Amino acid sequence: MIEPVVHIANLTVQHQYHVVLQDLNWQIEPGQHWLIGGRSGTGKTTLAQAIAGHVPYSGILNVNFDNNSPLPAEVLYVSNWYQFTNLEGDKNFYYQQRYNKHQTNDTLTVQAEFLHFAKEKHLQFDDVKPYFETFGFENVHDTQLIELSSGEHKKLQLLKALWLKPQVLIIDQPYTGLDRQSRQELNQAFDDLAQAGVTLILISNDQTVPTCINHFAEIQEGQLFEVSSQAAFSREKERARKPLPHFLQKSPRITSQTMVKMSNVDVRYGEKEVLKKISWEVKAGEKWLLQGHNGSGKSTLLSLINGDHPQAYANDIVLFGKQRGSGESIWDIKAHLGIISPEMHWYFDQSAKVWQSVASGFFDSVGLFRNLSFENQQFLDQVLDFFDLKEDKNKLLNTLPLGKQRLALLARTVIKNPELLILDEPCQGLDYEQTQHFNAVVDELCTYGKTLIYVGHFETQLPSCLEKKIILDKGIVQSIEDILQYA
Repeated sequence: MIEPVVHIANLTVQHQYHVVLQDLNWQIEPGQHWLIGGRSGTGKTTLAQAIAGHVPYSGILNVNFDNNSPLPAEVLYVSNWYQFTNLEGDKNFYYQQRYNKHQTNDTLTVQAEFLHFAKEKHLQFDDVKPYFETFGFENVHDTQLIELSSGEHKKLQLLKALWLKPQVLIIDQPYTGLDRQSRQELNQAFDDLAQAGVTLILISNDQTVPTCINHFAEIQEGQLFEVSSQAAFSREKERARKPLPHFLQKSPRITSQTMVKMSNVDVRYGEKEVLKKISWEVKAGEKWLLQGHNGSGKSTLLSLINGDHPQAYANDIVLFGKQRGSGESIWDIKAHLGIISPEMHWYFDQSAKVWQSVASGFFDSVGLFRNLSFENQQFLDQVLDFFDLKEDKNKLLNTLPLGKQRLALLARTVIKNPELLILDEPCQGLDYEQTQHFNAVVDELCTYGKTLIYVGHFETQLPSCLEKKIILDKGIVQSIEDILQYA
C-alpha cells in the first residue's frame, strides 16, 4: 500500500481565542500538486505553517517521506514575507536604512546568504548558479540583503527553494512582486521540480499557474474543500460602491505645476550604478505608470522623490517647485505626497492598531505619536468607513489578513488628501476583487486634481486613469510614452 505524502485528520489550529482551522481533513497522494486559493483570511497560510511545523496544532498531521528518493526528506515553507536579520540576529530595521549605504553593511550579502544556506543544507553552490541567469540574479551577489527590492527578495527565497528541491515544497504567494518574465520562468521551474519528484503546494489566487498543478482546494469555515479548478474558487463579495469622503472630493492644494523634475540623475554604490542619467518630468495632474523588470531601479527612483534617498542631494532634482537641497527637510517633502510600497509595509509598525496605522498618514510617521484634532478624527472615521475597516479599527494591524493590512495602509496613503500619490505595487496581497475595487478608488480620487505615479506589472490590473508610461531597464530610461488604451 502506497502511503500518502501528507495525511491530515481533525487538524485544529487556534490563534489566541480565534479558531482558524477546525477538524480539517486532507490527504495528498504521490504525484498530486495542489493550488490552495479562495478568499483571504480563511487560514491558508496557517495550514501551510502547520504542515511545515511552524505553529502548534491538535489532531493528526503526518508527512511520509520517501526513503528511496534522492531529494531531501524535508518540508520547506516559503512565506509571503521574507524575514532577514542583521549580523547580530536582530530584525530591527528602519525604512530609509536600505538607502543609507554606510549603514547597510549590517546585513549579509546575497552571496553570503547563499553560502550560509549551502552549508546549512549541505548543498553545492555550483548547482544554484544556473538559476541566477534564468531569474536575472547574477549581478546582485555583492548586494546587501537590506538593499534588495521586494521582487528581488522574493526571487532570493524562490532560488533557495528551487536549489534545495525538498520532497515537499509549500510556497505562499509565489508570484508576489515578480514581473511577467520572472513568473513564466518560475512556472517552468515548478514543472521541472514536479517532474523530479517534488510535491508542490502553492497558495495563490494568481491566474497563471504551472501546468503541473492538478488539484485545487480552498478553506471555508476552518475546513478544506477540493474544487474543480481555479475558476471555482470562492471570491470576495463585490463591494458596494460608496461615495468618496467629502474631504477627498476636494482638489488638493497644488504648490507647483512641476511636481518632479530630474536632470541626468545618477545613483551609484561604489562601482555599482543603480540609476544612470535619468531625466524625467512629472507635471501637476499627470497620471504616470512606472514599469521595469525586478531590480531595474524603480524603488530607488521613487526613493529620490519621497525624500528617503541621501543621494538626492548630489543630483539635479526639483520637487514641488523647489530644488532639492535648498533647505527643505524630508518632512517638507513628505507633506506633499502619500506613498505606499511593499518595503514600507515590511518596516511598518505591525503592533499598531488599525486606526492608529491609518491616522499616522496625517503625520507621515510609521506609528501614531500625536493626538488627533477634532477635524482629523472626523476624516479618520470617514476613511475607515470608506475602506470597510470600521469593524477592524481596534485590532492590531498584524492580526489582519494580508489583504486587509494592505487596505489599511492604502487608507493611510490618501488620508491627508496629498497632491501626489505614489503607489508602488499597491495591490500586492490583494485578490482580484480587492484589486479592482482599489483601482476604481484610484480612478475616482484622480478625478479631483491629484498627480499619480503608479508602479504595476500587469495592464489588466491597473487603474484606467493612467496617461503616460516610463519604463526602466537596468537603471536607464528605456522609453517614455503616452498610454493610448488598455485592452
